Amino acid sequence: MTMRTPERRYNHRENDKKWQERWERDKLYQVRDDDPRPKWYELTMYPYPSGNLHIGHWYAMSPADAHARFRRMQGYNVLHPMGFDAFGLPAENAAIKRGIHPHTWTMDNIENMRRQLRSMGAVYDWDREIICALPEYYRWSQWLFLQLHKAGLAYRAKAPANWCPSCQTVLANEQVVDGKCERCDSPVSRRDLEQWFFRITRYAEELLDFSGLLDWPERIKAMQTNWIGRSVGVEISFDISEYGLEEREIRTFTTRIDTIYGVTFLVMAPEHPLVARLTTPERRAEVDAYIAQARRQTEVERLSTEHEKTGVFIGSYATNRLNGERVPIFIADYVLLTYGTGIVMGVPAHDQRDFDFARRYGLPIRVVIAPAGWKGEELEEAYVEDGIQVSSGPFDGLPSREGKERIADHIQGQGWGGRTVSYRLRDWLISRQRYWGTPIPMVYCDKCGIIPVPEKDLPVLLPEDAQFRPTGESPLKYHPGFLNTSCPQCQGPAQRETDTMDTFVDSSWYLLRYASPHYHQGPFDPATVREWLPVNQYTGGAEHAVMHLLYARFFNKALRDLGLVEFDEPFLRLYNQGTIIAERHKMSKSRGNVVTPDPYVEELGADVVRTYLMFLGPWDQGGEWSDAGINGMARWLNRVWDLTHRDAAALSQRPTDAEATRSLVRITHKTVRKVEEDMERFKFNTALAAMMELTNHMGRAWDEGGVEPVAWGDAIDKLLLLLAPIAPHVTEELWERTGHAYSIHSQSLPTWDGELARDEEITLVVQVNGRVRDRIQVAAGIGEEEAKGLALESQRVQPYLDGKEIRQVIYVRGRLVNVVVG
Repeated sequence: MTMRTPERRYNHRENDKKWQERWERDKLYQVRDDDPRPKWYELTMYPYPSGNLHIGHWYAMSPADAHARFRRMQGYNVLHPMGFDAFGLPAENAAIKRGIHPHTWTMDNIENMRRQLRSMGAVYDWDREIICALPEYYRWSQWLFLQLHKAGLAYRAKAPANWCPSCQTVLANEQVVDGKCERCDSPVSRRDLEQWFFRITRYAEELLDFSGLLDWPERIKAMQTNWIGRSVGVEISFDISEYGLEEREIRTFTTRIDTIYGVTFLVMAPEHPLVARLTTPERRAEVDAYIAQARRQTEVERLSTEHEKTGVFIGSYATNRLNGERVPIFIADYVLLTYGTGIVMGVPAHDQRDFDFARRYGLPIRVVIAPAGWKGEELEEAYVEDGIQVSSGPFDGLPSREGKERIADHIQGQGWGGRTVSYRLRDWLISRQRYWGTPIPMVYCDKCGIIPVPEKDLPVLLPEDAQFRPTGESPLKYHPGFLNTSCPQCQGPAQRETDTMDTFVDSSWYLLRYASPHYHQGPFDPATVREWLPVNQYTGGAEHAVMHLLYARFFNKALRDLGLVEFDEPFLRLYNQGTIIAERHKMSKSRGNVVTPDPYVEELGADVVRTYLMFLGPWDQGGEWSDAGINGMARWLNRVWDLTHRDAAALSQRPTDAEATRSLVRITHKTVRKVEEDMERFKFNTALAAMMELTNHMGRAWDEGGVEPVAWGDAIDKLLLLLAPIAPHVTEELWERTGHAYSIHSQSLPTWDGELARDEEITLVVQVNGRVRDRIQVAAGIGEEEAKGLALESQRVQPYLDGKEIRQVIYVRGRLVNVVVG
């Protein structure tokens, strides 16, 4: 190895800048579509341009970058792009509070965050950057909306929204604090508005099929399954014909049709359109007051398990067709119009919520599924298990599971309802009454109705001269140049839609745009998308499980059915990082514990910050930031710097020791195997631990002498190559200083010899109370906890532990485990 004169410490200020400029000048990380290597698309969730990267951004992005670099060194042509989720409410709030236009605020923030991201030394190809708030991007969001509209997947309907009567505007859920407007503290109500939806429910069943996903966390699949909420049951009608309304029946869905004879009341959502017509005059005032109170609550508050279950009798009844019984109809805020039919049947003997409601309002509690040994006594709580049908007419005596099937058959035969599948999932409401978002490309004409904007007229641009009001109302409603237009069909006067799209629309297809960000004939180049997509590996926070990830899956399936893509799932593999905390708490401005990376990058260098974040703990579990810990990582990287600068020729001045050389070669090959296996699985912390063990061994080997120079040089080379994805700047500098050709990031990962990397084995004696009970073969380097675990699991040892208390487990390194029992 050729060495330069060593410096005592790594000069990160000089070398980080030097290599970042060199990589950019040489376009080292430019991604070519015609590269013959196999393609690998590794994507991390793009950030919102809030102004500054905090350490949480680095915790999400630097390990993802390391994994992408690792794939490059495995021989893949890796696409690992970056962009900005640039629309959203914070920019609009900044415009109101500070008098800064959202575009100016956003682009200034992007400029700063782009600088910070560059300081990370990531492999981002900035030529592929996307910013979804720019017309060249949101033009295609509008185009995709129009395609979904043509296919019947985008539609307009009434939906409740948070309304502030003082500000005269709709509020996002985040702007409602304790039922009041965050701006003026006025009580917030719910108001029905015409809004736009995507018909995600059409894909509910397919979204429950995860077979096309190669590797997703089970908890994410479980969260999506629960969110979609598939229930198999029966929709049953109740007769209300006595009231002479056009609607002669009302319907409810139940998964417990075996309890139909136990219905003693029905509950409707306060917003249900039939409530007004079924409410009797003497009940009107109380019902109206209750509806007003319910409208002041969010859906989350109404569904909370801690929320007291209240209701009001509306004065009308419905007839249970199976037993002819008239049951009272209530309204209650725990029933939502957007779930099921907006009506639920009350069976207090067999549902705890109904049981509590019936007790509160003095309603009958009739047992129709008898528990074993039941003698007719009153229940102290709802009985929700299987049992025997009682008080169930012709179905008495049947096991309830059989009764469920027989009753469903009977209802279906009578035409009173039938078996069906219901989903908790609701259609995706995409309307936002805000300025800073993608304008919905629809026009309202008094003569022609709702008309799509012609594709040739896209994009519908946000006006740059919008005037932002202190109330927070969207300025689009008051901007004549934007609002007033001509009808594309009759050319008469018309008005534009003033709602903008939910920002999750942008992130539902951004992965496709990265493949061809400068394509002008469509949202993406179909040929390039076929080459790169679907995403091989996606990384990001688990908090996006049931919004972004679910919406992106829906979007992909819809585009597939429109013939725009050929694959079923957007992300084949998903890995969720944990959360980094400080002072034992989640970072927040209110606590004052937000860690800003810039000072640490300036003081210690990007590689120290990157490496420390990856060493904190398992990436999926998060960890706690510590200044002491990061300083320890700085010392270790300087140790790597020092070891690399040692002149291997000096080793030849001392007698060689075959065993010392063999030991270094073996640990080098074992480290290569360990690091590459761990990096494959995002286990950065244990990969780094293995490299630290190697450097410790190398330090001892140098001090003791006897290592052949060739073995030392090979160990240094392999160490630098293994460390390169994690610490790209220092390894690039050391690669050059050791006489290698530029760039280390264009090299392949080192290989290992299976025989040399194989763990040597020793015999571990297992004792119980000092007596030998087994001997087991284990790896020579086995850790204490693993050794104790294997000893306790031994089949020969188990009989001596049964029924006894394990008081102590003693481990003598490399020799024995003694289990003390009493």
